[in-house]
Amino acid sequence: MVAHQPLSRRRMLGLAALGAAALTGRTTISAAPEAAAATRAGGSGGTFVPAVVVGTGYGAAVSALRLGEAGVPTLMLEMGRLWNQPGPDGKVFSGMLTPDKRSSWFKTRTEAPLGSFLWLDLANRDIEPYAGVLDRVNFDQMSVYVGRGVGGGSLVNGGMAVTPRRSYFEEVLPQVDAAEMYGTYFPRANSTLRVNNIDPGWFERTEWYQFARVSREQAAKAGLGTTFVPNVYDWDYMRREADGTVPRSALDAEVIYGNNHGKVSLDKSYLAAALGTGKVTIETLHQVRTIRRQQDGTYLLTVEQKDAEGTLLATKEISCRHLFLGAGSLGSTELLLRARETGTLPDLSSEIGGGWGPNGNIMTARANHMWNPTGTKQSSIPALGIDDWDNPDAPVFAEIAPMPAGLETWVSLYLAITKNPQRGTFVYDAAKDRADLRWTREQNAPAVAAAKALFDRVNKANTTIYRYDLFGKQLKAFADDFCYHPLGGCVLGKATDNYGRVSGYENLYVTDGSLIPGSIGVNPFVTITALAERNVERVIKEDVKK
Repeated sequence: MVAHQPLSRRRMLGLAALGAAALTGRTTISAAPEAAAATRAGGSGGTFVPAVVVGTGYGAAVSALRLGEAGVPTLMLEMGRLWNQPGPDGKVFSGMLTPDKRSSWFKTRTEAPLGSFLWLDLANRDIEPYAGVLDRVNFDQMSVYVGRGVGGGSLVNGGMAVTPRRSYFEEVLPQVDAAEMYGTYFPRANSTLRVNNIDPGWFERTEWYQFARVSREQAAKAGLGTTFVPNVYDWDYMRREADGTVPRSALDAEVIYGNNHGKVSLDKSYLAAALGTGKVTIETLHQVRTIRRQQDGTYLLTVEQKDAEGTLLATKEISCRHLFLGAGSLGSTELLLRARETGTLPDLSSEIGGGWGPNGNIMTARANHMWNPTGTKQSSIPALGIDDWDNPDAPVFAEIAPMPAGLETWVSLYLAITKNPQRGTFVYDAAKDRADLRWTREQNAPAVAAAKALFDRVNKANTTIYRYDLFGKQLKAFADDFCYHPLGGCVLGKATDNYGRVSGYENLYVTDGSLIPGSIGVNPFVTITALAERNVERVIKEDVKK
């Protein structure tokens, strides 16, 4: 078990600022009143701040922290809300089994990844449109799950903090010094994210991971190995959940709509430390719509401020010298595509929008024998993965995923990450004023084939079959029409230089998963974090602190 270090002074100050904002209902979050006041100061070209970071996800949080540490006044613009104010039920987030409006981003009905059970839509509920925490962005033949709120995807993911296989990292990003990444930036990312490991002895004893042990045994019969996966969920807290000494979260079917306890999401790590520098301010429910460059070289942003019900409150203009885009693969790519195609940043590269992929995501499930139950009690946080990445024909890393339904299902569920070489492209649709994804279901055929090759082996070794009732009304064993890990759109070394500087414009940067060309072989947030650490260190040294 990895013990956490005591809270640093900066994190404590930042957590206090987040708590104060929640208590007062403020949309502006700052640990230093003068910092917030500075960002609101008027002037030509609207409000001016030296650095703006768009988004509050992994790359954005890294950039803000390091800019704040360098003494650069920085404004973060987040389209979602701050998630630390309890609702009427006393909880910040709604659970998976009883979702309400807090669950989803302006939907009238939830859109859970497991769309059915025995072909019945039991997981979803009609809800009021609201600035909820999880969004499913639907394109023609692919949907993408993204987090909305202060902390971005860290609020809604399973917390699996996996460092990629070095050989594959070198294959995907050959222009990046792997020795530097694995010697400096991956360790820095894991430390600041507060990654820890499950106690193997507790894992073997607890009833909450029977489902994972069953899948491990079945994989072993097929000659497949499994590995424990580090996480940002506090495993010590989970043990206390099981002992009944603290409120439950992972053991109360919470994850895709947020964890009320236990998870060290970005608002408790990087973002808290960033706010604690006294140089960083976060404006919530602020969405950047347009970017243009002014004659003096600064960037002017048009920003819409809305309330949590979606009512437009104000349209603002904010200018900055240094602009960091950390709105994710979808958000950053869309902002740059809109700027290029509408002529506000006409010199952007034609590479913007290219190199997109879903990290080979394929979800599947198997039906176990009645004498091999997976357990009525299941932690919502994955702890094991089937590692067959060295397979030369079909590399796969498959999370052994929980299905915490509160009853025995005899289901083994998996999220497979495959090495699919297919890539999609974003294009700007002027009529819709949005980026559309050019991606076909046929492009996921290599990923489905790889997942099927692995789980056919497991089924054969255990005389089991696939489940066909979990992914909608069709007879479907593999969910190939949604993903959790969108990557690419502003690929490093193509749409940008080798440090995320956007080609064609000075002081404009991309700092998120859109830099990674479609695949990294594991859950990507540790790689996004480490790459952002590398890039912003160089940018601050050479561009910002001249």
